Amino acid sequence: MAADSEVAPRLFISYSWSSADHQAWVVELAGQLRHQGIDVILDKWHLKPGHDANAFMEKMVTDKTVTKVILICDEVYVKKSDGRKGGAGTEAQIVTPKLYSEREQDKFVAVVREHDEHGKAYLPTYYGSRIYIDLSNPATYAQEFERVVRWAWDAPLDVAPEIGTKPTFLNSNSSATKPTNLGTRRIIDAIRNGSAHSTAATSEFLGAADAIFEEFRLTSAQIVVENYDDIVVDSVEKFIPYRNEFISLFSAIGQYQPTLEMAGIVHRFFERLIPYLHPPVNAGSYSNLDQDNYRFIVHELYLYWIAILLKYERFDVASSMLDEQYYWNSHRRPDETMHSFTVFREYAKTFDIRNDRLKLMRTSVRADMLKQRNEGTGIDFSYVMCADFIFYFRATTFGDYNSWWPETLLYVNRHGGPFEMFARAKSARYFERIKRLIGVRSVGGAVCAYYRSSY
Repeated sequence: MAADSEVAPRLFISYSWSSADHQAWVVELAGQLRHQGIDVILDKWHLKPGHDANAFMEKMVTDKTVTKVILICDEVYVKKSDGRKGGAGTEAQIVTPKLYSEREQDKFVAVVREHDEHGKAYLPTYYGSRIYIDLSNPATYAQEFERVVRWAWDAPLDVAPEIGTKPTFLNSNSSATKPTNLGTRRIIDAIRNGSAHSTAATSEFLGAADAIFEEFRLTSAQIVVENYDDIVVDSVEKFIPYRNEFISLFSAIGQYQPTLEMAGIVHRFFERLIPYLHPPVNAGSYSNLDQDNYRFIVHELYLYWIAILLKYERFDVASSMLDEQYYWNSHRRPDETMHSFTVFREYAKTFDIRNDRLKLMRTSVRADMLKQRNEGTGIDFSYVMCADFIFYFRATTFGDYNSWWPETLLYVNRHGGPFEMFARAKSARYFERIKRLIGVRSVGGAVCAYYRSSY
């Protein structure tokens, strides 16, 4: 029985009395459809003694309350329809103009019961090349029957997704907003296929990525305007297409080629991004806000790189990324050229300014943006949060309490349980796999480190 809020479709079955077996098959089909909440009208049930059979059939085909009509097509039905003989011929004369009416195309469908000796479905000539449903094969009957039910209820299996908004790159002439063409597709294919040149191609691409980041350098004229935070956020948003290509490349590496050699290439890539977090060496005057777009972009990329390694459980590679220091000669402090992973998390005051200026009353605008931008990346945000937690845990384990603030952990659900990686660490074997990554040697060491990170 149909739900109270839904009106059951009324469906008429047109068929030929070809044989007793065929009639029984049609009656069984009609019963199955009624069990699916469809109000089936069948001559054997609704045509009474003394009724005019032709008038009944004509009424069913033309009745506006009858929303669907099935044409059961076997050899006899098709011959009568094409020859305009019998009830099927009468219906053919009525159905033909309606079938060609665009307004009523969804009302009629042919259901094939038989094929000819050449394997061709029996269909009336007037049906033309229209899509039909085939119930002649027992092996596919259930699947095709579902198609009948979905058609009757106007509930197709394949539905077009909603149309999105106009791409932002169409509203601007800035090259940074246009769809990217970085050439990562051929590199990703090479990585997936285990090509011998994949490592060299990745190194070449990431080694030349500076040009991409230079496109996003903000000018001093932009920095002095009152709504500077809008400019920073716009710059960060325009980087999304590029970010997505980097994420796709990182995902291919993590899934198909997580070698230490490849990790070294990515390590050098991030080293080359460190200068973007700070004023240029030749900058005469600068503001602490000048690099805030880069501080968000690079921080986000690093989070996703480690999150991807966690997703694919490449703990040895992730460990090497955190264990190995990163070279950067600031020229302002030449005695400090090697830096830990915490160098990638720099405070960006612009987002606090934005929070105040727009009176957003948010705990962290930066965290909100990281969460919102996660949609469509293919990386569950739980992996991003887990990476963020590991960075914080490692930083506090080594006594560097102020160098990594885990922005994304604002979105941790206190009732959601531990991150998957730590839940699995209940197994001693699994703990052995992750202990180097979290910077401990034993379970006891992990407990002590946890308490240190909690205070």
